Amino acid sequence: MTDTCVIVPTIREWECIREYVANAREHGHADRLFFLLVTEEFCDTDAMEAMLDDLDVEGAVYDGSDREQWYDDHGMSDYGHVVPAASHAETSFGLLYMWEGDFEFGFFIDDDTLPHDTDFFGGHYENLDRSGEIREVSSDEQWVNVLYQNVDDHDLYPRGYPYAAMDETVAESTTELTEGEVVASQGLWTNVPDLDAVRILMDGDLEGLAQTRLDADDYGEDFVAAEDNYLTVCSMNLAFRRRVVPAFYQLPMDDNEWDVGRFDDIWSGVFLKRAADILGDSVLTGTPLCEHNKAPRSTFDDLNNEVPALELNEHVWEEVDAVGADAESYREAFAAMADRLATTEYDQWTNGEFLNFVGEHMRDWLATLDALEADGRRTPEVAADD
Repeated sequence: MTDTCVIVPTIREWECIREYVANAREHGHADRLFFLLVTEEFCDTDAMEAMLDDLDVEGAVYDGSDREQWYDDHGMSDYGHVVPAASHAETSFGLLYMWEGDFEFGFFIDDDTLPHDTDFFGGHYENLDRSGEIREVSSDEQWVNVLYQNVDDHDLYPRGYPYAAMDETVAESTTELTEGEVVASQGLWTNVPDLDAVRILMDGDLEGLAQTRLDADDYGEDFVAAEDNYLTVCSMNLAFRRRVVPAFYQLPMDDNEWDVGRFDDIWSGVFLKRAADILGDSVLTGTPLCEHNKAPRSTFDDLNNEVPALELNEHVWEEVDAVGADAESYREAFAAMADRLATTEYDQWTNGEFLNFVGEHMRDWLATLDALEADGRRTPEVAADD
């Protein structure tokens, strides 16, 4: 039974799908997976379709024109702006596809990753079904560095971690998970660490990679961040339950007047963690690992995308931490956060109006889901590209 939508944003290395399919087949999960490749018209969509056919897996390829047609077919042309084109945040289209279709689980996989020689999909499924005792991590800054376990050796903080929350004091304890409580499983990465441009420059690299490399020995036990503590959520290796989709919108980046990029999955992870805390759920971090083979690119290009929102990143978590405590669903929690960001004046911060822009798009995201539910259709199993 196909119950899982694997969402892969790609314009470069879609052949990585072959390794993930091989891993799934080896461990008996291939029949559960539908591979959705979200791409652009300047890419070889025919080759992508041919690959899926060759692999004999269920899947579809959607470029920009296909997505526009999908919106039209569902009477949703007014909501096309919610998912930015030619942006990593177009993974939100995958969430819409998943929400409209008959999928209980979603996976985000970046095209510059490969699975390790372990049961990749099974590891995430096990995490989502995890119950019993697990390590719980917190800090005096209310932020958990997902790389904390070997930080004394590598001194790394991941992309999106607030600078003001560095040099935190970490506390470890144990907690009990109930079955179904884990709503997201974040797998970490070996080889190239996921760092922001400032930290990459500090590590002495001008090609967007960082000189420091990570391996499996840099990680210990899986863990959950304690209630009222936040963590960076990177979407390159992530599994989640259907019910979080209303609060997991990948924020609009790149195509905006402030030239903000690179915070789509980071801020969506902050909002997801806030909603999960309110509802008594958990985000689990650790295994299964993937190999991150990031291609060289200008560190300064990434820096230009990040700088316009660096100050906002120091504060956005505090804004959403203040609202939604009475919410009884992921939708209600997200609506409270959307209202906060859409209606508050942020003149004290550089590009504060961008938070209003984000808040309005969060409201539109919920309206888009409402429109899908009203439409009542099911996603076809093949895309327009034949």
